[in-house]
Amino acid sequence: MSESWVNLAERLGSDLHLELSGAGGRRAILIRALRDAVREGRLAPGTRLPPYRSLAADLGIARNTVADAYAELVAEGWLTARQGSGTQVADRATPPQRTRVPKRAPARPATPTYNLRQGQPDAASFPRTAWLASARRALNSAPNEAFGPGDPQGRIELRRALTEYLGRARGVRTDPERIVVCSGFAHGLRLLFGSGGGGVLRGPLAVESYGLGFHRSILETAGVRTVPLGLDEQGARIDELTEGQRVRGVLLTPAHQFPTGGPLHPARRTAVIDWARTRGGLVLEDDYDGEFRYDREPVGAVQGLDSERVIYVGSVSKSLSPGVRLGWLVLPEHLIDDVLAAKGEREAWAGVIDQLTLADLIESGHYDRHIRRMRQRYRRRRDQLVAALAEHAPHISPTGVAAGLHAVLRLPPGTEQSTTKAAAWQGLALDGLADFRHPDATMSAPDGLVVGYSTPPEHTYGAALEALCRALPPG
Repeated sequence: MSESWVNLAERLGSDLHLELSGAGGRRAILIRALRDAVREGRLAPGTRLPPYRSLAADLGIARNTVADAYAELVAEGWLTARQGSGTQVADRATPPQRTRVPKRAPARPATPTYNLRQGQPDAASFPRTAWLASARRALNSAPNEAFGPGDPQGRIELRRALTEYLGRARGVRTDPERIVVCSGFAHGLRLLFGSGGGGVLRGPLAVESYGLGFHRSILETAGVRTVPLGLDEQGARIDELTEGQRVRGVLLTPAHQFPTGGPLHPARRTAVIDWARTRGGLVLEDDYDGEFRYDREPVGAVQGLDSERVIYVGSVSKSLSPGVRLGWLVLPEHLIDDVLAAKGEREAWAGVIDQLTLADLIESGHYDRHIRRMRQRYRRRRDQLVAALAEHAPHISPTGVAAGLHAVLRLPPGTEQSTTKAAAWQGLALDGLADFRHPDATMSAPDGLVVGYSTPPEHTYGAALEALCRALPPG
C-alpha cells in the first residue's frame, strides 16, 4: 500500500489510525490492522465500521479485498454484520492481559477498611443540588467577557461575595481589591514564597511545632527555612518570636491549631500583632476550618486585629470539597501588586465557572446553610467518638476544643507506634501525632493519634469507632 496508516475520522466520527504495514498481502494487512485496533481498544464494542465500498475507495484497494477482510473478522468473532445495521465491532470480552508475577513477590498491604485520616470532609455531603442550581444561575447571568482570558485576581463576583461572607462569618476586614483567588492554601504558599527564593516574601519563617509536613516541604523547596515555635495549652508560644534568630514572619493556625486542636489564647493573638508591628513582620493566618466550632461561636480571624500585618488564607477544601480547587488570599495593600505579578497575567489555576458558581452559592445563602448542616453533622460525629471512648477506653479522651474535622487522642507514653500498628491490623487508616512534628522541634513529644471523624461514610462510622477502640492500649 502507498500509506502506512489511514485516518478513519470522517467515516467513524472519531480519530482512528490503522497501521497498514508489515508483510503479507493487502487483505492480510487490513485484517491484522483491524484486529489490532479492536484488541487494543481503539475500536470499541459497538463501533460501526464504514461500508466496505467507502473504505476500499479511501484505501485505494479492491472492494472485494475489504469485503473479504470484513467477512474473515466476522467469522472470527471480532466483527458482526447484520442486514440494515452494517458492520460493527462485536460486543466480545477482551482477553485479559497476562502479567508476569515474580514467584516471591512481596505481599502488598491490604486496603484499609475504615479511613480515619484527617483533612477530608464527608464526600457524600457535597451539596450537589445547590451547586448545580448555582452553576445554572451563574452561567445564565455571566457576562460574555467572563469566558475570555481569566483575571489573575479572580472574578469580581466571587471577590465581592467573599468580602461579605468573610467579614460577616470570620471577622475579616477586607474589600474585593484586597482578595486574590487561588486554588488552595498550598497554591497560596507558592505564590507568596515562590521557588528558590524568588517569591514575594522571604524567610526565615516561624511555624508551629506541629503542622502539615506538606506545607513545610513547599517552604523548603522555596528556600525558606522554618523555625518551630513551641505549643502549650494556650497555643503557639508567641514569646519565642523575640528569642534567638530573627524571623520575618510566622505561620499560625490560630482558630484551631493543627493538629493538636487548641485555639490561640486572646493574649497571644494580641501579642503576635504587637510583634508584627514592632518588628515589621507578617502573620500568615491559615483558617483551614474556622467555621467548625461546636462548643461555642467560632472565634474570629486574627486578621481583624490588623489587616496590614496579617495575610489571611482560606479555602473550601474543608467546607465543601478539596476537589473544588478554590481558595483566597486576603492581602495587606502593599502586597497586592507583587502577588498578582507572581501569579501572572492570566488565570491559570481557578476555573471561571467554579468561581461564579461559588459566588452564587454564597450570595444565595446555600453556602451558609451547608456550613450549618455540616457543623451539626461533624458535632454528632465528634460526640459519637467521645461516647465510644468513654465506654470502651475511659482512660483516653480527645484533647483541644470541640471543633474541626479531627481530634487528637493522647496516648500513654511510649505507645503511639504500637497503637498505629494495632490500628492497621484492625483495618484502620489513621495518623500518629509524631507524623506532624517539626524535625527541629525541641518541645516534649507526647504520644497521640490524629483521628479524622469526618471522612467515613455514615453507615460505617460506628464500626470504625469500634475498631479504633479495639486498637487502643489498655488503661
